[in-house]
Amino acid sequence: MFAEVLFLLYVGHLLADYPLQTDHQATHKADPGRRGWTANGTHAAVHVAVCALLLTVGWLVLGWRLPVLPTLAVLVWIGTTHAAIDRQRLVAAWMRWARQPEFAAHGGAAHVDQTAHILALTIAALFLAA
Repeated sequence: MFAEVLFLLYVGHLLADYPLQTDHQATHKADPGRRGWTANGTHAAVHVAVCALLLTVGWLVLGWRLPVLPTLAVLVWIGTTHAAIDRQRLVAAWMRWARQPEFAAHGGAAHVDQTAHILALTIAALFLAA
């Protein structure tokens, strides 16, 4: 079940991060102040909604029996971690700590960002499959 959950959460992530993310969200989700937090929060909410929908599909189509509270905890985890990662401070701090200024200067932050999101989804899938 782990692989199936992870796959659907990853598909949800891709849908929410690319075709369902508005230009406004993409441009402003890391900005300071209310505008940044609003763009970030609405973007994270889309992630939660899409992942909830796909977990429901898993329940209906694949016959998963996901316990309610752990599933809600996973959805909170997905929203919270996605919002925190997209604020970009953790990614920038990681790249400074890992001594990756050249990688950062040439678009590496986007790769570190996506890797962090996949790690968070993997932890979510492990939690649900346990």
